[in-house]
Amino acid sequence: MIRALGDKTPNITESAFISESAYIVGEVEIGENCIVLPGAVIRGDFGGIRIGKNVVIEDNAVVHGASPCLDIGDDVTIGHGAVVNARRIGSKVLVGMNATVLHQVETGDRCVIAAGAVVTEGMKIPSDSFVAGVPAKVIGKTTEKQLKWVERAPQVFSWWLEKYKKERL
Repeated sequence: MIRALGDKTPNITESAFISESAYIVGEVEIGENCIVLPGAVIRGDFGGIRIGKNVVIEDNAVVHGASPCLDIGDDVTIGHGAVVNARRIGSKVLVGMNATVLHQVETGDRCVIAAGAVVTEGMKIPSDSFVAGVPAKVIGKTTEKQLKWVERAPQVFSWWLEKYKKERL
C-alpha cells in the first residue's frame, strides 16, 4: 500500500518492486532496482527517506524517517524484522535480521550490523566496521566473508526482482 500524507507522496522508480503488503507513506524516494518485501513499513511522516539503488528491505522491516531526512545509500540490505530510524546508512551496508538502529545514527560504507544488535542513539560508525552487541559496539573491521554477503545480496535479489515483477506478486 502506497499512500500520500498531506502533500508528501512517495516517489518510487518504475524498476523497483514493492510488495502489495508493504506499507509506504509520506516523503519517501525509492531508487532503481529496489525491492520492498511483504510486511515492510517505510514511513516518511516524521522526516523524509531517500533510498538509493539496489536496496533490499526484507520482510517486516521498519524504516522510519529521521528529522530532517534518513539517507540510505546503494546496495544496502535491511534484514528481516530490522528497525532503522537513523540519519544515514552508507552504501554496501548489511543491517542484520532484527537489528535496531536508533535515532541519528550514521554509518559509513561497507559496514555490517549484526543480527540482533542495538545501535544506540547518535552512534557514528566508521566505514568498513563490523558492529554487534546490545548495546552495539564496533567489534572490528568487516571481513572478506562478511563483505561477500553484502555484495551478493543485491545480485541474488535482482533475480527475485524480475521473478516477482513477471508474476505480478
